[in-house]
Amino acid sequence: MAYASRILSKSKQLYTVQANLPKGNVIPVRHFAAKESPKGLKGDEMLKGIFLEVKKKFETALGVIRQEKITIDADDPAAVQQYAKVMKTVREKAELFSESERIKYTIETRTQGIPDARTYLLTLKEIRVKRGLTDELGAEAMMFDALDKVENELKKPLMRNDNQGMSKLMAEFDKINKKLGINKNDLPKYEEKLELSIAKAQLEELKKEAVEAMETQAKKEEFKDEQMVDVKSLDIRNFL
Repeated sequence: MAYASRILSKSKQLYTVQANLPKGNVIPVRHFAAKESPKGLKGDEMLKGIFLEVKKKFETALGVIRQEKITIDADDPAAVQQYAKVMKTVREKAELFSESERIKYTIETRTQGIPDARTYLLTLKEIRVKRGLTDELGAEAMMFDALDKVENELKKPLMRNDNQGMSKLMAEFDKINKKLGINKNDLPKYEEKLELSIAKAQLEELKKEAVEAMETQAKKEEFKDEQMVDVKSLDIRNFL
């Protein structure tokens, strides 16, 4: 069961630039916790409902994992692909966020009501840093440079309801995308790459924890003559 909990909770996230400043439009993502509670529902009943909902999702996820063979081998592209596929099925059946949806939801909720473009970008930066995401392309600095350029032309801070100013900023962001080779039409490919990167990181973490567990066990007297098995030969379903 410990393996199952780790599989469902471990997640390494990467940062891909979203050169887009939505002006209040809601991003459609699944979020079961956002449902309104029935009026007059008492605290204990509400907690019970939340517990049962989480329990249902966890059991649904376990049901998927019990049917799929997961090979703990982050160096094998086929194993990474299979693991990512299993996790996608888990998310779909248990109605959980994908990493892309999680990032979009965080951005949407954190930036609602922000009136100016600079505070919006600073908030995106704060989200990136707090979530441990990296900006390997250096796009963040380019976006702030683009904002500086537009605000210098306007001779005032750029507000998100300034359609003309925002159009200029979007044009600058389009130039950044082109320079970095980012095509908005390729977003599904970027998301797939993100999920594969996360799957690889999770498998690496699972391998590390499995090896540590076996090494700890090997130190016990009753297992001193036992030879450690290859992590790749383990079947996670045996530990559920």
